[in-house]
Amino acid sequence: MFGLSKNEMGFLHLVPLDCFAVALKQLTPALPGTCVRGKCACGASVAAWSRLVWEISYTCTMPRGDVPILFTTRIVRLFAYGFLSVILAFYLIEVGLDERGVGLLFTFTLAGDAGISLWLTTSADRIGRRRMLLLGALLMVLAGVVFLLTRNPLLLTAAAIIGVISPSGNEIGPFLSIEQASLTQLIPDQRRPQVFAWYNLSGSFATATGALAGGWLAKFLQSNGWSALASYRTILAGYALAGGLLILLFFILSPAVEAAPALKRVHRTLGLHQSRGMVARLSALFALDAFAGGLVIQSLMAYWFRVRFGVDEGVLGSIFFGANILAGISALLAARIAAKFGLINTMVYTHIPSSIFLILVPLMPSLPLAIAVLLARFSISQMDVPTRQSYTMAVVAPDERSAASGVTTIARSVGAALSPSLSGLFISIPGLFSVPFYLCGGLKIVYDLVLYRNFKRLKPPEEIQPSS
Repeated sequence: MFGLSKNEMGFLHLVPLDCFAVALKQLTPALPGTCVRGKCACGASVAAWSRLVWEISYTCTMPRGDVPILFTTRIVRLFAYGFLSVILAFYLIEVGLDERGVGLLFTFTLAGDAGISLWLTTSADRIGRRRMLLLGALLMVLAGVVFLLTRNPLLLTAAAIIGVISPSGNEIGPFLSIEQASLTQLIPDQRRPQVFAWYNLSGSFATATGALAGGWLAKFLQSNGWSALASYRTILAGYALAGGLLILLFFILSPAVEAAPALKRVHRTLGLHQSRGMVARLSALFALDAFAGGLVIQSLMAYWFRVRFGVDEGVLGSIFFGANILAGISALLAARIAAKFGLINTMVYTHIPSSIFLILVPLMPSLPLAIAVLLARFSISQMDVPTRQSYTMAVVAPDERSAASGVTTIARSVGAALSPSLSGLFISIPGLFSVPFYLCGGLKIVYDLVLYRNFKRLKPPEEIQPSS
């Protein structure tokens, strides 16, 4: 092959065939058509093309230390999100906001995240994935510190818009999109749903543990003479420290997580080229699903249980610990179900029953029954998450993955940003206190039906049967 040294040529004899397959898969969108006198139809030299094959093949044989690091950053981040989510609404009430103000601030939080994450994720493949991850972690620290130090609603709102803070206990910021693109680059197609399932399981367990720790820490501190405000600030300090730990972890990622360089220039919109139309349709549907989910984010759900049944922070932490553990297990089971029934079928057939359970929660006459139905909902609620993520990564070109994940995730953030203020309004009106549960479940069922109709025929590579 042209353009390679003798040592590099010698190395190629040691590269497994599946690593060459990885190289070719990543270069498929820009493969040259015909080559004459060292130049290809696309304008790339044979030497440059050979160099890229070598670099990607070399990356394939490197120790996969980046995968455990990406799992660790997921665990640290989701622990921090869960740690904060149980007490965040209580903290904002404590510093002087009312229910409508809390809902509005959550809307600003999610809206600001959408704007910043859109730029970070659509620029990641061009500027550098590690750089964007580091910037996201820095914004997480910034938000935690400002929330910790001030009671001024304007400053809190500014920090919510610019920083990265999670009112729901779920993923927020640019991290998920960039990490998914990096993982997809490091693993074979056949293993992608399973790896994504474990990735989501680790996050759910981390969120569950964080919620348990945050709720009981607040209760413990208050029972030992701390004021409610002081106990909540301790948790905010922990959130900021978790952001600092993420900065250290992202620093040690290797260049293997970066996107492979393109062989030819193509016109891009938000980092997308050939998949623009499909990603736009997926984004619209994901925005609807997220809008519905934003009506009952974990912080507002905790507040609903507190007002409806008088549940304290410790019990709330235990409830959401169990709920997120079940959600994580459901994500793991999704990979096995998807292997048999397909990604789209798994997304839809598990999501509709989950939405029905959510509608039933406020209809329960007692706390034990409400908790039981909520846990039943969470036991199947996350099966669509790894399948949705895996499907999005599978049906777009390799050099569009960060952007595709970013655009769809931002669409979800925008959808979710619009609904908490609406929930805050409903919760502040006694007769409409439980309306968010009904709206959320109903809209999610609509989303599932439309998704199935539009995408049931578009198969990812691992589900396409080879022609005889």
